[in-house]
Amino acid sequence: MNTAASIAPARRPGWLKTLHQWHWISSAICLLGMVLFAVTGITLNHAADIGSKPTVLRQQLQLPEALQAQLAPTAAEARQAPLPPALAAWAAATLDIEAAGQEAEWLPEEIYLALPRPGGDAWLRIDRESGEAEYEVTDRGWISYLNDLHKGRHTGGAWRWFIDIFSAACLVFSLSGLLILKYHAGNRPGTWPLVGLGALVPLLLALLLMH
Repeated sequence: MNTAASIAPARRPGWLKTLHQWHWISSAICLLGMVLFAVTGITLNHAADIGSKPTVLRQQLQLPEALQAQLAPTAAEARQAPLPPALAAWAAATLDIEAAGQEAEWLPEEIYLALPRPGGDAWLRIDRESGEAEYEVTDRGWISYLNDLHKGRHTGGAWRWFIDIFSAACLVFSLSGLLILKYHAGNRPGTWPLVGLGALVPLLLALLLMH
């Protein structure tokens, strides 16, 4: 018993050093993300109070005859399929649209490609008979863009991976901080009342004031 009791204090500084390393490394990784998510948490909570005027850009073009011949109207039922490679390459070169591999709606009279994006929207419509292409892009501004990043809305796989990694780093940051608090709580009487308050306030708000 005496031997174990004498070893435990000697091990504590090593664990504390490791916890502090995890804590500061995870906080460094999370820093920019936490600022972003904290700010956008406020802007999302007050979205109705923050006015923004969307900017809409419309373009009308004519498909080259070679492409138009490939998209002749048919009596086939509506289906979902990507644009042909030649048409996707034309859209990329002419309209700066990354359409390759994206599912479009093929109707007998037209092709419709939805192009949602963070902070805005876009779509491409191609008349299969006349070859007329209509492109519209809506930009709702930087606040809407950052809000959509917060929600992971239309952000793609890479950003979803970032959110997962960021969330894991936040867990390491929070749990290592909690363990560090535990080691120092003996000299700081207000530690656990503050931790309890931080847990109790949102719980009471959720139970008593939400409908």
